[in-house]
Amino acid sequence: MGKRKTTHSISSDVSSAGSTIAMKRGVGLIGGIALIVGSQVGSGIFISPQGTLRETGSVGMSLIIWVVCAFIALCGALSYAELGAMLPSSGGEHAYLLHVFGDLPAYLFAWTFTMIIKPCILSIISLVCGIYLAAAMGIRECEEGSTDLAWIQKLFAGIVLLLLLAINCLSVKLATRVQIVFTATKLLAMIVIVIIGMVKMIQGNTEHLSTSTAFEGTSSRFFSYSIAIYQGHWAYDSWNQLNFITEELKNPSRNLPVAIVVAMPLVATCYLLVNIAYFTVLSPADMLASPAVAETFAKATLGNFAWIMTLAVVCSTFGAANGHMFASGRLPYAAARTGHLPQILSFIQISNLTPFYALLLSTTIALLLLIPGDFNTLINYYGFATWAFYGLTVVSLLVLRHTHPEYKRPFKVPLVFPVLFILFSIYLVIAPIINDPALEFLYAFLFIMAGLLFYFPFIYYKIRMNFIMDPITRVLQKLAKVVPSSKPVK
Repeated sequence: MGKRKTTHSISSDVSSAGSTIAMKRGVGLIGGIALIVGSQVGSGIFISPQGTLRETGSVGMSLIIWVVCAFIALCGALSYAELGAMLPSSGGEHAYLLHVFGDLPAYLFAWTFTMIIKPCILSIISLVCGIYLAAAMGIRECEEGSTDLAWIQKLFAGIVLLLLLAINCLSVKLATRVQIVFTATKLLAMIVIVIIGMVKMIQGNTEHLSTSTAFEGTSSRFFSYSIAIYQGHWAYDSWNQLNFITEELKNPSRNLPVAIVVAMPLVATCYLLVNIAYFTVLSPADMLASPAVAETFAKATLGNFAWIMTLAVVCSTFGAANGHMFASGRLPYAAARTGHLPQILSFIQISNLTPFYALLLSTTIALLLLIPGDFNTLINYYGFATWAFYGLTVVSLLVLRHTHPEYKRPFKVPLVFPVLFILFSIYLVIAPIINDPALEFLYAFLFIMAGLLFYFPFIYYKIRMNFIMDPITRVLQKLAKVVPSSKPVK
């Protein structure tokens, strides 16, 4: 424990036509804050309020859940900030699990993240973007829920994914600029919602927020709150985005924790105020019956200008998908360098310095996941898998404090935060299964374990298939002009 094992690529080393190069440290503090905020503020705030209200049963308790979710995310983000500043390597959880626990946990995370978790997130956000994009373009002729409309929405979602793939493959700087612009746009949209809510409160529309009625109907089922937290945390997820691109972050020992400390309270405050604004206009029954909370809110307050909110949701989800796209290529890129994924995923494009094939893999899987897709099922599947790895990653932080107290820690989180986060993680893995033992939890577990079918022959026993992998790698190198990467360029 504590020692990093030496691993080899699944495919044999293939020399490039030129010398090795690396991605630059092109993401500054503002870009880092924009990446966190822009990735978090996406589809969640326009979908999750219904889920938290449904599971908690009351307005007051649903608002408390949003605060709890913010606190959990902050505990995790601060713990990851210490890990990222102490071990400044791209790859997030994979890098930390590999350093502390060795190959198997790191590989299982890379497998689960690359093949389902990140593509699933991209698929969900792009689908929400496609739904609102269709509405913004006035495509409403079809019956709501009809096959034709659903496929039109998925077509738009696919176009969004392909556009974001092109942006992120062309330039890190371009992707960062897109993130900053759309982050500013979505924050402006939320400010409009908050201002409307404040006006309504001044006018006395506080019926659903008064202490006498806010907690009516609160659920007494303790374990059901785990599903409510899953729904709320979907909106807060991405607090760990910068840990995936540490090698591209300028001065990571300073900018990583600072970006987190600035971004997290900003997002939490916005979410709480937006939820309060919703309840100044919509009753709990209205919210639960709404197909899209923001659109229903806009129709009730903006009238003929409700299209502005629809367009704002398109911008918000596009920016969030861009942030996830940016990070989604970095984990396969980092995992491939340690031999946990095929070597070609660790190669970067010569002229653009971007992980082309890692981005292409995530996008391809996300496109395939658009074909089926159910929001609540995907959230439960995603939540179970991610919380297991989140908790284990923060455990690695405590292990490092015990085994390597001599490591330089530019940022050190108070012990209470990682301990509380681990306890929350245990609850969020176990409670949903007790509350509602749905098949998606079993599927999630079986999918994670399926990674062992590749781990033991190719990683543990180091079986090589050079006669297949070498020619494929060479062809792919020539097609996209990619080469192996080295340490980041200063």
